[in-house]
Amino acid sequence: MKAIWQGVTIAESEDTVVVEGNHYFPESSLRKEYTTFSNHRTGCAWKGQAHYMSLFVNGEMGADLVWFYPEPTEAASEIKGRVAFGRGVQVVD
Repeated sequence: MKAIWQGVTIAESEDTVVVEGNHYFPESSLRKEYTTFSNHRTGCAWKGQAHYMSLFVNGEMGADLVWFYPEPTEAASEIKGRVAFGRGVQVVD
């Protein structure tokens, strides 16, 4: 699977976990040179608190397009150490 934004591959892995229709990529597959800080947070009753990163590619900023759960609940432990992507990021096989 590949995650693509602004024509650039942001992450690529054959090892993704699908939860609620979102592919969670290993954090190590994320090309960090395209990420930037975000202090946006959201909560999910069964997964825990999501933290976000923004993308910055070719001069374009995509706010809060990457999310992850640094301390997911036990029920969502399979996504620990993984990242998923928001609208506008194409996830393709």
